Amino acid sequence: MLTNSLSRYGIISIIFHWLVAVSVFIMFTLGYWMVDLTYYSSWYRLAPWWHKSIGVLLFAVVMLRLLWKTFNITPLPVSTHSLLEQRLARLAHLLLYLLLVAVMLSGYLISTADGRAIAVFDWFSLPGAGELFTGQADIAGVFHQYLAYTLIGLSLLHTAAALKHHFIDKDVTLKRMFGHSAR
Repeated sequence: MLTNSLSRYGIISIIFHWLVAVSVFIMFTLGYWMVDLTYYSSWYRLAPWWHKSIGVLLFAVVMLRLLWKTFNITPLPVSTHSLLEQRLARLAHLLLYLLLVAVMLSGYLISTADGRAIAVFDWFSLPGAGELFTGQADIAGVFHQYLAYTLIGLSLLHTAAALKHHFIDKDVTLKRMFGHSAR
């Protein structure tokens, strides 16, 4: 089933979820590693090129995912989830989306503060914004770092909640992200 139903996620939602989830952890790991590279490292230019290219594509995927979510139904919550769990899940998902967009926008502001475009795997270039405010690269860099830490922390909490539902509550929360029905 391509689209969501009231009891399960469709394959498109599942692909979007796992593509974004895996990419976030890859991007965090790459970003964490590359900030300590020295000018003489063979990865000094290549790692940021990968990070920026994946970041631009990830932004496009997140926008498509949000568009898909807007025009698709959302499965009903698992019946055993309390009202508090349902509200916390909605809040966590909203924060994850906001953090994703904020991290990527701050990355764009860092990368294009000098007016240069971002070459995306040499397939196309995303035009640069230039310096929109004084100290843009440095200010956006601080925001990018702390937003990324917050995003990865919330992602780990999200993962822990899914594992709690699977192993402790023994409900279908995690299984639904693999295409299983709530019923």
